[in-house]
Amino acid sequence: MRHVQNAIRHLAIVGAIALLGIATGCSKPADKPNAAAPSGAVSNPVSAGSRLGDLSAFRSIAADVAGLVDKSDLPAAKARIKDLETSWDEAEAGIKPRAASDWHVVDKAIDRALSALRESSPVQSDCKIAMDDLLKAFDAMKATP
Repeated sequence: MRHVQNAIRHLAIVGAIALLGIATGCSKPADKPNAAAPSGAVSNPVSAGSRLGDLSAFRSIAADVAGLVDKSDLPAAKARIKDLETSWDEAEAGIKPRAASDWHVVDKAIDRALSALRESSPVQSDCKIAMDDLLKAFDAMKATP
């Protein structure tokens, strides 16, 4: 029985280490371009040059949401921004330690966009302002020379 408990304990430790490695993104340096990006992908201002790493996937979702807000499709924008919230929260442990103050700037902008879209009666102009501010926050994350 003792051997079974030790084996389970070792498996749990190995699993936890593997999950931490995946969650923190430690195997993917922040200064390398995303190898999984399609060859025809358009570069944007928050690629790997950010102190937070490659934020292009997050910015892409935000741009999708902004497009939906521009079309006044607020229910779809509200649903799509959930993807940003989820992916941003899941990546926090790997991104935030790189530049905590920059992370907080983007996180607050995401929170404002979420609040605007989740109002009981969201106002398109308020949502547009929040999304514009969020996109500006992503764009401001370029690494300083």
